[in-house]
Amino acid sequence: MDKKEHPSNESAMHVMKGISSSHDGFASSKRKRFRKKAEDLPDVHELAEKVQAGGRNDLAKAITFIESNLQRHYDYGQELLQQLLPHTGKAIRIGITGVPGAGKSTFIESFGHMLCDRGLKVAVLAIDPSSSISGGSILGDKTRMEQLAKHPNAFIRPSPSSGTLGGVHRKTRETMLICEAAGFDVILIETVGVGQSEFIVRSMVDFFLLIVLTGAGDELQGMKKGIMELADAIVVNKADGANKKLAEKTKREFNQVLHMLQPATKGWESKAFTCSAIERTGIPELWETIQEFEEKTKASGVFEERRQLQTREWLHTLITEQLRTNFYNHPYVKGNLTRMESQAMSGEVTPAQAVEELFSNIYK
Repeated sequence: MDKKEHPSNESAMHVMKGISSSHDGFASSKRKRFRKKAEDLPDVHELAEKVQAGGRNDLAKAITFIESNLQRHYDYGQELLQQLLPHTGKAIRIGITGVPGAGKSTFIESFGHMLCDRGLKVAVLAIDPSSSISGGSILGDKTRMEQLAKHPNAFIRPSPSSGTLGGVHRKTRETMLICEAAGFDVILIETVGVGQSEFIVRSMVDFFLLIVLTGAGDELQGMKKGIMELADAIVVNKADGANKKLAEKTKREFNQVLHMLQPATKGWESKAFTCSAIERTGIPELWETIQEFEEKTKASGVFEERRQLQTREWLHTLITEQLRTNFYNHPYVKGNLTRMESQAMSGEVTPAQAVEELFSNIYK
């Protein structure tokens, strides 16, 4: 009886194992079926060639890799940038800033349209350090520059900073280089509002333009003083209709102030101009000034010197960002930072002692 039952039990167990195995196999195949497959990245040499050929979709794809926070996309983007680096540096880089309401977007649309009509390729990069908080306010730029966006020689790209000024510095600069490799002649970098981002943008452009209004009030004039020292030119916008005479008066006042300030660029005298972005008056003269600036600074060596210093500053900024990232991702810091914060806040240790303990355990 035992001998007869044994095979039966063995068979039953075999059947049960079979059912279990089948179920596991089904679950396994189901897991495999629904597991998200890592995307295949395009051949980096092929995409680099397509970007250089001027393909808009390929340019947008390349910028997306540059802006991505995924490690594999970042690595790919850096390899792509290395491929394109020899084809960069030929564009004139212009930073544009101004107080809210100064008409920056209207000015850029008129200015960019004029350049495009002259056969130049223009890329507009709009940045806003607060965009991740304000809900993507920069995305409206493409809508506000609707006519320019339709021009075949223009390319408009919001450049999100992920809420950090360092993000502006890395992503916007690398996006600018990608656009240069794609054959764009003029890169316009627009900042939204007046603040610390202006100093970041100044560190990555050749020519820095400040757009102002007439009769803006003492509080705004005072806010502009620090920015004025960065400007290679100041444009009093909306110089049309009844506002034209006042705009001319404001221009003279700014020229008096600029004459007393240290030049933003060695060997160049910053000046104020008037223009009407709506009537498109004064804009051709401004472009002539920028061309004169480029010619003079290249002849004196200041142009290339500034770009080299900007690259060095960029390198040191990336070092600082990497050190910060490595610090906060260190296992000891992750496990003890909250404790050290509490001890510092309660007065058990000084902030300096807390920092010393964290660093001493990282670099044992």
